[in-house]
Amino acid sequence: MKFPAGPRSGFALALLSSAALMAAPATAQEQPTGSGTLTQVASFDHQVTGITVSKGGRLFVNFPRWSEDAPVSVAELKDGKSVPFPDAEWNGWRNAKSDTVDPKTHFVCVQSVVADQQDRLWVVDAAAPAMAHVIKDGPKLVGIDLKTNQVVKTIPFDASTVLQASYINDVRIAPDGKTAYLTDSGAEGALIVVDLDSGSAKRVLSGHASTMPDKSVTVQYDGKPLRRPDGRGVNFSADGIALSPDGKTLYWQAIKGKTLYSLPTDALTGWATASFVPEMLSDRTLSGKIVTVGENGPADGLLIARKDGRMYVTSPQDNAVKVRDLSQNGSSLTTLVQDARLRWPDTFSEGPDGTIYVTTSHIQDSADYKPGAPISLPTELWAIKSGAGEATGSTGGAAR
Repeated sequence: MKFPAGPRSGFALALLSSAALMAAPATAQEQPTGSGTLTQVASFDHQVTGITVSKGGRLFVNFPRWSEDAPVSVAELKDGKSVPFPDAEWNGWRNAKSDTVDPKTHFVCVQSVVADQQDRLWVVDAAAPAMAHVIKDGPKLVGIDLKTNQVVKTIPFDASTVLQASYINDVRIAPDGKTAYLTDSGAEGALIVVDLDSGSAKRVLSGHASTMPDKSVTVQYDGKPLRRPDGRGVNFSADGIALSPDGKTLYWQAIKGKTLYSLPTDALTGWATASFVPEMLSDRTLSGKIVTVGENGPADGLLIARKDGRMYVTSPQDNAVKVRDLSQNGSSLTTLVQDARLRWPDTFSEGPDGTIYVTTSHIQDSADYKPGAPISLPTELWAIKSGAGEATGSTGGAAR
């Protein structure tokens, strides 16, 4: 949610200086609610959304162009600092340069980053600064080889996949590295399925009730509806997305929603090499396979941990991270950690040792919702470690 290198060291240093993205000292603290330990990993001078940890332990974050023209879109955390990644040139887009900088080869408005099991970093470029109109030729999924730190694949999305009012948001990659699943949280919610080998993409469940905002839900903060100065509330469609560790089940939900849905992934794949889109991929057929998993309430980030098979759910209204035991049908959420510093917990990632990382994007503190707020919004990255006996949920053979 929401996006070959030559010698550019001087430019990179200048860009880094202007970004002023500094990591803060880590501070651990036992929480009064739940049994997770919350540790601040880094703080930023700009609004962060995505976080991912590679299988080698490298940390990457991204900064969308929402309220400000962020100076860096994708960064790697190195030695306590955020370094533009893969280089300064890819991060060289500026709103004022939109007529002169090629959106095909630059990050326009990055919403999320995810590292896969093949040691590639996938960057979702929603290409819609301020969540306004989509920049022509900008929406794309960019793959970066983490062994060489070079872009190895760029998958552009055409107007039939990413609509003018779209905002592609989060992504999950199949364990075999062949398929990507994205959410579209724009005016017409949808799922997008991408065959990574061919670059073919298919938009499904577009405008379906499972991908659209729930009209009965009002997203609140501090006990009152969260609204823009003109009265508009939070109205994001399908946003949070999670994939079971075995790659067989996809989960999603809208932020302005309460219900978690799922589909077997075998209902979404196998079409890329077909001469026509099979009937099994039609929205009519897919809708009959959707499972209502349970109610999460308004939620942004979702993650199913490899370590214990549980689903982690961000709860922005409660300043909390909650968990769901997927092995128990109909199980309710339990609170892992609740803390006033979790200002809009946004996106999750799991480290090689099972540590759960989560960003706080402070959406309710941004200039979009709070008149007089700074355009450059300070945000944080946190790590959560479960207490003894806490990580006990399991999905049996699905977790590995």
